[in-house]
Amino acid sequence: MDNIIISPSKYVQGENSLASIATYVAPYGSHPLVIADDFVKDLIEKTIIHSFTEANMSFSMELFHGECSQEEIERLQAKTNDNDVIIGIGGGKTLDTAKAIGFYKKIPVVVVPTIASTDAPTSAIAVLYTPAGEFDRYLMIPTNPTMVIMDTTIIARAPVRLLVSGMGDALSTYFEARANAASGKATMAGGTPTLSAQALAKLCYETLLADGLKAKIAVENNLSSKAVMNIIEANTYLSGIGFESSGLAAAHAIHNGLTKLEEAHHLFHGEKVAFGTLVQLVLENAPLEEINTVLNFCHQVGLPTNLFDLGVKEIDRNQLMAVAVASCAEGETIHNMPFDVTPEAVLSAILTAHSLGLSK
Repeated sequence: MDNIIISPSKYVQGENSLASIATYVAPYGSHPLVIADDFVKDLIEKTIIHSFTEANMSFSMELFHGECSQEEIERLQAKTNDNDVIIGIGGGKTLDTAKAIGFYKKIPVVVVPTIASTDAPTSAIAVLYTPAGEFDRYLMIPTNPTMVIMDTTIIARAPVRLLVSGMGDALSTYFEARANAASGKATMAGGTPTLSAQALAKLCYETLLADGLKAKIAVENNLSSKAVMNIIEANTYLSGIGFESSGLAAAHAIHNGLTKLEEAHHLFHGEKVAFGTLVQLVLENAPLEEINTVLNFCHQVGLPTNLFDLGVKEIDRNQLMAVAVASCAEGETIHNMPFDVTPEAVLSAILTAHSLGLSK
């Protein structure tokens, strides 16, 4: 296999960067369509109107109805008419809808996250749901978004739990990349990892340890800081390139298995991934010192470290075996680990990680 790294063409991050959106978009088209939900529209409409007016650029705006479904994509796609750029502003479902419209219409895509809770904005994947909100399918897009714009002023005002959830998602990046490199399995980029992708994955982890707690404290006060800027970049760009071009392994598969636990349905993606990271470290028999470093980080920023943190009331081995079986389903990324993994091994790792998390 070839070594491959993929990424957005441009990544922009800064305070009040949304105010310059027309300047950033202009090289890619002259009449963009902006999609955002009701809440986000109220938050950003004046800023983008001013930006496009100052640049003497026309634009259209449509409300996103809340679900990234084929029906919603087709509804908004029909509104594009002469639009030559699609801009998605908001959460993950808005951004994925913009990616899908850009793919079908063959026009550039600009995504503007208003939160930093996952590493999805930079990726070439859109997750589609039914209109009722049930998982439908993954849409694998040949190219990453043309541009990602992160306005740190807006993101710093979002609930701190969302930023911390993004840290949980980013926490897995280095460890999954390390496992994938050891196994030699193909990444989502379609080949084996480049040195640069692996370096970004490692930098992601180092940045979390250095700045995660400081960033959390700043955002709790609705303020930005250098630490917040670094964590936004780690959650979004470093983790996004790291996971897509360096590979996923057990942590995300265990997240998927944890969806079998009804008690955990209230948790954000990154919160479950954080516990999945601990389970992966136990599964591969990582040094206790490394596990304790991850545990301490999770405690500092408020990520789950045990099953009770996930909402489980009583330890039910049969229920946890169902989680383990789902984690090991055919095609799951757990099979990118550099050794064979069985549901029994995953169950053992879950229970061990739970006990270690309780003891810290």
